[in-house]
Formats: sequence, C-alpha cells, structure tokens
Amino acid sequence: MRKAVILAAGEGQRLRPFTVNRPKVMLSIAGKPILKYVIEALAQKGIRDIVLVVGYHKEQVLDYFGSGEPFGVDLTYVTQERQLGTAHALAQAKKAIKDSFLVLPGDNLITAETIDRFDAIKPEAVLVKKVDNPMRYGVVTVQHGTVKAIIEKPEEATSNLVSTGIYAFSQAVFDFVEPQLDLPDVVNRMISQGQKIQAVETEGAWLDAIYPWDILNLNAAILQQTRASSAGTIEAGVSIKGEVSIGDGTVIRSNSYIAGPVVIGDGCDIGPGVCIFPATSIGSNVVMAPFTEVKNSVIGSDVSIGPGSIIEDSVIDNSCDIKGQFSACRGQEEIAVNHEHHTVSFGAMLGEGCVLGNSVVAQPGVIVGNYSQIRSLKLINGRLPDRSLVV
Repeated sequence: MRKAVILAAGEGQRLRPFTVNRPKVMLSIAGKPILKYVIEALAQKGIRDIVLVVGYHKEQVLDYFGSGEPFGVDLTYVTQERQLGTAHALAQAKKAIKDSFLVLPGDNLITAETIDRFDAIKPEAVLVKKVDNPMRYGVVTVQHGTVKAIIEKPEEATSNLVSTGIYAFSQAVFDFVEPQLDLPDVVNRMISQGQKIQAVETEGAWLDAIYPWDILNLNAAILQQTRASSAGTIEAGVSIKGEVSIGDGTVIRSNSYIAGPVVIGDGCDIGPGVCIFPATSIGSNVVMAPFTEVKNSVIGSDVSIGPGSIIEDSVIDNSCDIKGQFSACRGQEEIAVNHEHHTVSFGAMLGEGCVLGNSVVAQPGVIVGNYSQIRSLKLINGRLPDRSLVV
C-alpha cells in the first residue's frame, strides 16, 4: 500500500482557545505541528503519495507543507467545505483515490512504529490500541481478530481496545460512505452487511489531544525522543543536563540551568539565571528574563516572559507578552468544556497574543482566551473568553 489519505479538515473545538486561529492538525508539539509527525511517519514507511483533506483554516496547512517536496512526499489537496464528519471528509477524496489506501487522522500524534506492518495489511482493517481511558474513544469489540462493532464513547467500556482512526481500505468503502458522516458508522455498516474487517493491534505511539491540557501529555511524550544538539551560543556558567536541543541563533546566558528533555527553538534569548526543567518546549524568538523558572510547559513562539516568573504545567501560545513576577503553578481543579466536567491538574492555559502586567497570579486550571489583557497585580481564575480585559 503506497497511498494514504490524511483527514486534516477539523477544528478541534474542545481545544479552544488554541484552535481559534489554527486547525487542530497545526498545533505545535515539541516544536512541530502534529500533522508533520503523521507525514514523517508515512514517509519513513515509504508511503509518499498522500492526499490531504483540508478545511478549517486550510491556508495554514497549504502554506506550511506546500507540495510536500521538502518533506519527501507528494501532496494532493482536497477541500471539505463543511466539517460534517470523518466519513464525509473521506468522500471528498474519492476522485483522488484509485487503489487500496490508508486513512489516518491528521490530529493524532504517531510514529513510523505505530503503523509498522499495518501498511502491508490487506483491506479492510482497523488499527486498534489498548488504552487506560477507553470511554474517551471508539471502543472496538473484537472476536478472533475480526471487528464486530465500534461503539463511540460508551458510558461503560467492555474492552480497553479502541480505534486509532487509522484504517486500511479498498475502493469498496466508498459504497458504504453515504449517508454516514463518521467512519466508525461506516465500519459498523460494512460489518452489518457481511463485510469482514480485520483488527490489527499496535503498540506504537498514538496520542490524541482532545482538551487543552492534553497538549502537555503529548509534548512530554515526544520530548522523550529528543537528542542533545546546539546551534546557539551558551555562555559561561550555564549548566545543561540530559537531552537538550537548542536552535540556531539562540543565546543561553550565564548561570542558567537546563535539565532535559527540553527543546528550545531559534533566535531565543534565555537568562541569565533562568531554570528550565524537564518536559518543556520553547518556540522561536522567545525572550525569557532573569530568574524565571519553567517546568513541564509549552511556550509558543514570539513570547516574552518577564523576570522572576514561575511557570509549571502550563501552555502559553504565540505572541504573549508577560511582565515580571508571573506565577502559574499546578493544582487540581474542575474544568467545564462544552458541558463536560473534568477534574484535572495543570497550571495556566494562555491563548495567543495575551498581555499580562506585573505580578499576575494565575490560579490552577485557568484558561485565558486569545488577545486578552490582564492588568498588574491581578488574580485570575476560571475561564476567560477571547479579548477579555481584567482591570
């Protein structure tokens, strides 16, 4: 099988504010969009003929990946004008497909090992994986290696095997797509009409970001693969331990301490006297002032962080301007997302372009919308919508 369809049209509403200005597939994890990991995995398996189904903020996908040549693949784009579901998205690619093919979600983080041997499976087949929290996904009932049903987000899971959303299909699948909107429904319809669907289990990486705090888990997992490298300048007195990657033109100033795994992008100015602890990724053109401490966090590009700040278990999107003495520490809180309630533990989630004055304290679990402004000496909590003004 040498052709793949990647479904990359979705928005990811539950990931807001981070998906207001970008599609879910373009969320940056350890310095790269999620979609890039999927394309790289396919290229490593020799699958270079790829159809990308795009939709929500599709221009960002096209601008970043272009023809696919820099990534060693040949990309064809088709558009899903309205995001009506995964089966509807696949239907848009019908004219671009002539043989058997793989279908993959562009918003799930995988490696080449994830699809090892699956690319050689005869259609029709579903790639499944054992997980600890199956109720979040489509639970797969399997008998003697054959799929009997996929039940989406059941109240009670009869199995810890879930669908990864990765399929091997022949052209026959298009006979079952209409009027279904989601691929699990298509698979169930195929089974009900006597079609045999093989279940193939993977032990490779498969990670999905459904909620904003999931970004931290994906980031930590990918950083485990980090290898030490430095294209920047490291001043005297800097202590670096573990696997730390430092980008071109970045300066790590004196008496800073970095414990990997950590990834720092290009053109950053870090320190002096900054401490960066494991599972942290920092984008490009970030300024981090003296005596700041960052742990298990994702910092976007073009971010400025003032002196004496403490940031842990947090996500800070691009172009945020944070003055001195900012505090965002981990703690357990109940968070509501689209009428769902979750008890989670993280620091702060700041959307794009936020401006925070001096000595702002973010209570655990705060989610701040894009382009919000927080004046100095404020305590913020809960969920703030885009363009909030806290005075």
